Amino acid sequence: MTSSSTVNSPVLPAAPRTWRLPGGLGAWLAGLVIFAFLALFLLAPVGSVIYTAFVTEEGRLTFGHFANFFGQSLFRESFVNSMLVAVFSVVFASLIAIPLAYLTVRFEFRGALIIQTLGILPLIMPPFVGAVALQLIFGRSGSVNLLLDQWFGFTVPVMEGLAGVVFVESLHYFPFILLNLVASLRNIDGAMEESAQNLGCTGFRLFRRVIFPLAMPGFLAGASLVFVKVFDDLGTPLVMGTTNMLAPQAYLRITSVGVDDPLGYVISVIMIVFSILAMWLAARVMKGRDYSTLQKGGNSIQRRQLTAWQTAIAYFWIGLVLVVVLSPHLGILLMSFAKVWSFSVLPDAYTLQHYATVFNDSGRMISNTLLYCGLAAGLDVVIGTAIAYLILRTQLPARQWLDWASSIALAIPGLVLAIGYLRIFKGMEVPFGDTPITATWVLIMIAYAVRRLPYALRSCYAALQQVHISLEESAQSLGANRLSTIRRIVVPLMAGGILAGFVTSFITAAVELSATIMLTTTESNAPMSYGIYLYMQSVSGRGPGAALGVIAVVVVAVGTYLSHWVAERSNARTAARHED
Repeated sequence: MTSSSTVNSPVLPAAPRTWRLPGGLGAWLAGLVIFAFLALFLLAPVGSVIYTAFVTEEGRLTFGHFANFFGQSLFRESFVNSMLVAVFSVVFASLIAIPLAYLTVRFEFRGALIIQTLGILPLIMPPFVGAVALQLIFGRSGSVNLLLDQWFGFTVPVMEGLAGVVFVESLHYFPFILLNLVASLRNIDGAMEESAQNLGCTGFRLFRRVIFPLAMPGFLAGASLVFVKVFDDLGTPLVMGTTNMLAPQAYLRITSVGVDDPLGYVISVIMIVFSILAMWLAARVMKGRDYSTLQKGGNSIQRRQLTAWQTAIAYFWIGLVLVVVLSPHLGILLMSFAKVWSFSVLPDAYTLQHYATVFNDSGRMISNTLLYCGLAAGLDVVIGTAIAYLILRTQLPARQWLDWASSIALAIPGLVLAIGYLRIFKGMEVPFGDTPITATWVLIMIAYAVRRLPYALRSCYAALQQVHISLEESAQSLGANRLSTIRRIVVPLMAGGILAGFVTSFITAAVELSATIMLTTTESNAPMSYGIYLYMQSVSGRGPGAALGVIAVVVVAVGTYLSHWVAERSNARTAARHED
């Protein structure tokens, strides 16, 4: 029998369900703002370039522009030349980087760390600046050929034509292979090497059959980067007067024929396709293969002692390589102080006038560089931190697409992005003014930010991965909202990674030329990279250009040092917290 209280109890209506956005309203707003930025300044310009290459003036689909491209001998030659230069640059960069990495990781001798550090110095100099210095040292009338002709009666035409471009690009970009290969070699389990040696595999066969295959992921990562960088480079061929390549042809078509010339867009599409293809092939080669090893107690590849004659040979070879790869730095420094340097091994006279000229006439370029790169790097770390937080800390649908969309910039040449900006912003004016948007410095800054966003994103993402979510949960349990938690807990703990991302974006943007040369319309808006290029166009301007190049190298070098210093401090603090 049921009690009366149970029978007569009223039935309460069910509480209405409150619908919430997955991830929260704030996450949706942040995601939409970031996507709008990427769509407007990355996806739309690139899409415009691709669209223009496949349509007629009436908007109908056509492949005629590509047929026109491959029907002209100049463009076919430019395509083949760009492929050859990129491939041979990878080959010669590998010949420099592989022995250097293997010797410094595999064998025990003094100065290994210094050698690796000196090996990455070429990256802090813009390749087009190094090209001018290398012409003075290895050119037809350069220091080396003058000595060879005087002593032995012959010269080496290493800086002639495409061979000169390959030489410059190989010396500048080989550190990409060196850095990735050193990291891969250090991660190889020493037990695998010992097992191979116990089975009789030694010497070069051990390297070819065991060591190098296990380090293949690092090598392919570096090699694909070298290919993409060389294939897309504009400044080096222009400075060396080699215009029968794809990037210079795209630049010349857009600047001489006009922004509506379809062949400039065809070249841009080809550059995009082969940049993406290079990265895809590198990933494809490694797909389905296992490169992992089991390291017990940090038992990495063991360093071995060299014999006396082996040590002598190793030091001689490494010294020779470092002298060659660091010669652009010496050359540009001497040129910046040279009053006269022509048909002589060293300058005939020295002066400080070039630096006085730079600070008097080009001080605005230096301040513009600091402004544009500072704003671009700041924008990068803000967007990078936001994307990292959305991916790791929210359930926002399709949040991974933000990472993929921003990473596309790695495969988009700066020249192509700039052409896209000129296309989509053509005829548009600044709000409440009559200045064309394409004539402002804002597009230069945004191009820097978009091109460097993947670097900042990776730094911010790695920094947030090291912040345990329990710290945020503790703050929220004490009454802090999400925004306050991000501002007072998350961002301070990510400070090291954020600053490293800022510095990386800043220093790489400071030497950008491809986008700069297309988007700079007046010298008052020009940054240092554009000023260096202008100075280098005449013999009389090469002294001030070298002085401005030295300043650019100093800015990049200081930024690189600060980046490493911040990263080390951040790692030390992280290790200290783990010990506590």
